[in-house]
Amino acid sequence: MEIEEMDSGEKRLNELGYNQELRRQMTLFKTLAISFSTMTLFTGITPLYGSSLLYAGPATLVWGWVVVSFFTWFVGIAMAEICSSFPTTGSLYFWAAHLAGPRWGPFASWCCAWLETIGLVAGIGTQAYAGSQTLQSIILLCTGTNKGGGYFAPKWLFLCMYVGLTLIWAFLNTFALEVIAFIDIISIWWQVIGGLVIVILLPLVATTTQSASYVFTHFEVGSESTGISSKPYAVVLSFLVSQYSLYGYDAAAHLTEETKGADKNGPIAILSSIGIISVFGWAYILALTFSIQDFSYLYDPSNETAGAFVPAQILYDAFHGRYQNSTGAIVLLFVIWGSFFFGGLSITTSAARVVYALSRDRGIPFSSIWRKIHPKHKVPSNAVWLCAAICILLGLPILKVNVVFTAITSICTIGWVGGYAVPIFARMVMDEKDFKAGPFYLGKARRPICFVAFTWICYTCCVFLLPTLYPISWDTFNYAPVALGIGLGLIMLWWVLDARKWFKGPVRNIDPPNGKV
Repeated sequence: MEIEEMDSGEKRLNELGYNQELRRQMTLFKTLAISFSTMTLFTGITPLYGSSLLYAGPATLVWGWVVVSFFTWFVGIAMAEICSSFPTTGSLYFWAAHLAGPRWGPFASWCCAWLETIGLVAGIGTQAYAGSQTLQSIILLCTGTNKGGGYFAPKWLFLCMYVGLTLIWAFLNTFALEVIAFIDIISIWWQVIGGLVIVILLPLVATTTQSASYVFTHFEVGSESTGISSKPYAVVLSFLVSQYSLYGYDAAAHLTEETKGADKNGPIAILSSIGIISVFGWAYILALTFSIQDFSYLYDPSNETAGAFVPAQILYDAFHGRYQNSTGAIVLLFVIWGSFFFGGLSITTSAARVVYALSRDRGIPFSSIWRKIHPKHKVPSNAVWLCAAICILLGLPILKVNVVFTAITSICTIGWVGGYAVPIFARMVMDEKDFKAGPFYLGKARRPICFVAFTWICYTCCVFLLPTLYPISWDTFNYAPVALGIGLGLIMLWWVLDARKWFKGPVRNIDPPNGKV
């Protein structure tokens, strides 16, 4: 009888003190598909494109993507090295615990785990909100546009769509991972083919396109609409669309316990995701910007899309201008909506894995409930439904507040990207002899790379706390600093008063072979 050779990722997992519980059947392509779906081409750019364009005009939006992509590579390279050494499901917070050493490890993993959990659960909310926004525009254009008496979904119906999407994703995530992996394979083709169609078709269909000098050099502060007249401040805010879009590449790391040869394939998936999205995302921004027909009309509340969703108006203007109907715009909006659907589904997968990993290490109240694995499907189904419930609560202010999306995206980005900062900082300051390098190793370059990555993450977190509209009133108040302040304050208080006495970070379920990690 032939003995099957142990997978290199599983071997490293056992060395780290963890048993292989989840099925290891994901190939590099499937892992890349899930990672790419989480970063999604349309989901970051589409909802924030209009506001970022308004702050400082097209040039800062277009070049902002290039600048943010450049710094994102530093973060990705730093994370790929760590992923190669630690191929485990709880990824970021497991990395934080081991890299920070025995003294600071529990605190580092506590901060990292909670930041990541907050970021991922809010991430489901961003996809549900933007998906509902796209659906709102599709319904409006299908029923005869804003000018032709079309139906513009009111706030209560918008909330129902938001809740509906969240529940569908939770339901699908309760069933086997193969279903999700299969849907994610559809997703990667949907994004690639849909992306190519939009990027190529949109400028061709538009009856007139903007000049290259307008797209690449035109700078215009939209102080009448935003209340922001300071040029540096406007530039900082116009970069937000790129900073929000260019993360999520750690999804490959969440699935490393389920990936074949994860110590090599994990880093490849992280870096490939960044490469693909950098190029595709820029092409998508350029296609939208070149196809603008009338800049000021995009934001007019009396236009065909009620001034609610700038990309929908750009699509409508292009197709209506050439064909005198909105069918093409509706089809392309449906492609974009599909992207939100797939993105939300894979973020729900990632969020549930992190909640499962944290509850396995007893770091969440009532963790015995959340760490239960579905006996038949082998997925953490209770964790999935917990994420869905919190996400629905996050969306309830939709009924009253206008800037809910700004707040949810800020919470999501700060949590998610802030979670990256902890292991990267720990890797930067640790003693090199304590690090067991995987196949992907930076050597002497690790300190400067980690320093740039860490500084960039700190900057990103700070700008997402800034007010995005002036003058500040209840309607325009970015409540992310308050929500995060209260949430993180309570989590830190719990640590100081109680958790530090018993939370030791990742809990091993087997002893490492030679007592060394």
